[in-house]
Formats: sequence, C-alpha cells, structure tokens
Amino acid sequence: MLTELLLSATVRRGLACVGRRVAARTPCHGADCVRGVTQGLATMAAGKPLFFLDPFAKRQFDDPAYTGTHIDFDKEAFAQRINELCTSENELSPGYAPFCKHLFVPNFVGAKVATLAITDSNEHLLKSGYKARTAKELPVLSRWFPKELDEVVAHEAKFLDIILYSREQIVAERAAMNDTSPVPDVPWGIISVKAQDEDHETPMQPITAMRNALGTEHGGSGVELDRESYNASVKYWTTHAPIA
Repeated sequence: MLTELLLSATVRRGLACVGRRVAARTPCHGADCVRGVTQGLATMAAGKPLFFLDPFAKRQFDDPAYTGTHIDFDKEAFAQRINELCTSENELSPGYAPFCKHLFVPNFVGAKVATLAITDSNEHLLKSGYKARTAKELPVLSRWFPKELDEVVAHEAKFLDIILYSREQIVAERAAMNDTSPVPDVPWGIISVKAQDEDHETPMQPITAMRNALGTEHGGSGVELDRESYNASVKYWTTHAPIA
C-alpha cells in the first residue's frame, strides 16, 4: 500500500505537469514534464521502491544523543519522501566504493549542519574522547564541538546528503556482526543522512576510513585505505569538526 501511494504521487505530479502545459498550449520538452510519469511507471512495474531506511540511520531520528545530523521527522514519511524525490538509480552519485552511492536532495526536514569550520575563535571549544557509533564497534579517538554550548551555533543546511549502501553490502556487514535481523528486499539502504551546504560529497573522517579498513567484524565496510582519498580527508578535517 505504501509503495502504491508513493508511486501514484510521483505519477500524478508528472501527469499534472503535462496537463498544465496542454491547457496553456505551451510545448513540453520531455525531461521535466514526463520524467515523473515514465520513472514512476518504471518503478511501479518493478513493484517496489528504491530505498529503505536502515536501522543504522534510524539513530538519527530516535537518539537525542546522536553525534551528527539529528532529524526531527517521521521515519516512514522520510523514506517515502526520498523515494518520491528519486525514482531512478541513474540519479545517484558514486561513493567511495561500488556498493556506496549518494543522493543529494534539498533539506526538506529543517536539519542543521552537523559540522563547523575550526577557527581561532572557536578552537578552544573542541573536546575529544573515545567513541563508538554502535555497541559492536571499536571505540576510536574523536574530537567534536559540544552541541550543548551556547557558543556552538549551527545554521539550517541547504542540502541533505543521503548516503546509501547496497542491500548486498548491508547483508554482508550484518552477518559479520552476527546480526540476524532481516533486510528489506529493496535495492538500497539509507545508512546515514548528512545535513550540509554542499551539493556534493564531503570527505569522510579519517578515522572512519581506518575503521572501514579494519573489516566488517569491527564495524567497518572492509574497503582498503586509499592514500589519496585519505589525505584529502585529513586536509578537510584538519579545519573542520562535527557538532556532537
């Protein structure tokens, strides 16, 4: 039922666009007007949406102590909205590995940026400590701007970076962590959402790249370190820190 509602909304928007142009006797050039119809029908034929919300990302909705982008929005409605905004895998941007993709959408949830530039005026506010994202991960040394401080002010972001893992990768990582929970039969899982001003991928934290290289049994993805990407990450995170 959810899929039918989601798809019908997409198709209705495309048909409405075509109808408005016909009524106004203006030409329809195809891409903007018909894409919603053709992609919606294509997804309907497949019988399922492209994305589901993985439990790893649900922490951003449910855990007030989450150290990153917090989302004040209904989880089911969020997944539905993402499926409405993207109905073709051709719209996805490549990630750091073949199983990882990105989707950049307008910030429709009012989320605030989760990262601040480090300056002379705020550097003294930084804290550090050992943290793990889940109970099964190894804690790693991190630094952050404490969100409870009045001096730490985050503005509303322009975009959401929807970080996706393939269903196959999610299944593999859960198996490595002895997690037997079922994975929806949907191609892509939303594993993280980053509120940011950029409409492109920003570097992952160096420690995240290292954790990934440790392997799935330690909470990583198993992707080896790439020196060039790692150095780009170091350059970015030398001058930035998350709000947590």
